[in-house]
Amino acid sequence: MAQPTTGRTARIWRDGQLVNWEDATIHVISHVVHYGSSVFEGMRAYETPAGGAVFRAREHMRRLVDSCKIYRIPIDYSVDELVQACVDTVAANDLRQCYIRPIVIRTGEQMGVGPGSVPTEVFIIAWKWDSAYLGKDGPDQGVDVRVSSWRRGAPDTFPAMAKAGGNYLNSQLAKMEAKADNYSEGILLDAFGFVSEGSGENLFAVRDGVLYTAPLGAGILQGITRDTVMQIAREHGIEVREQLLPREFLYVADELFFCGTAVEVTPIRSVDRVPVGSGKRGPVTAMIQQEYENLVHGRIPDRHGWLTMIPEAAAVGASHG
Repeated sequence: MAQPTTGRTARIWRDGQLVNWEDATIHVISHVVHYGSSVFEGMRAYETPAGGAVFRAREHMRRLVDSCKIYRIPIDYSVDELVQACVDTVAANDLRQCYIRPIVIRTGEQMGVGPGSVPTEVFIIAWKWDSAYLGKDGPDQGVDVRVSSWRRGAPDTFPAMAKAGGNYLNSQLAKMEAKADNYSEGILLDAFGFVSEGSGENLFAVRDGVLYTAPLGAGILQGITRDTVMQIAREHGIEVREQLLPREFLYVADELFFCGTAVEVTPIRSVDRVPVGSGKRGPVTAMIQQEYENLVHGRIPDRHGWLTMIPEAAAVGASHG
């Protein structure tokens, strides 16, 4: 997907300091460049009637710290400190709505797979990103996808619970393959041939009014939006089942949709040229999509405490370099 040209902002948070965009650099010999040693998050801030707000900031930062633990990457900041840093970064760029990319990377100037004593640096980037991830018509009309020839790694290869930069090389292959064949996205199977997820999205299926999704053991990321969707469904009386799904379940589902911070909730209208249901966004997908949009934009009460408000820019940044 082509990235928007307006994404660049003015300030990036770097280990406790707000620095100019052009100063947030690393050396070419950095460990992360050669060995993929990074973990990251994808978050969004949304405009609400009360101002800008980051959606589920604490859950995202907890997962970032968990990813560091899984990959043995030291991090000196608590979840609360990281949440505050995200809020400060958005406010310092005078934004109310944006994409947020926290990333923890091994840097330094040392060669070798073993990280040894190379330093760890933490960056938080606010990115102006207003376009739909899978195309402007995707949220309403749905997208066409294919089952990828690439699979997610076996449970004893790459830890899928960590949102690590190196893990996404697999996703890149699936995404490029799908785009080369004129699909919007690819669906990966796990190492045993069961449905896993998209290249950067979790996947849900609806059959006879029941909502299905792959379990954590199917090589999926434990998505924050996935958790949000499941909570919305249960609150509306929809049964949710986490279970292994064979590939052919995709062809007989009444509805399919992707979810994730970038893609939000996007219906799937066909898989491998086979229409999903009627080939249009289904009623369960539409309900969850609308409820999700209402939650993130503060149009309904924040009953779960998922919105972290962003102060005015003048209230932050004065004490930062």
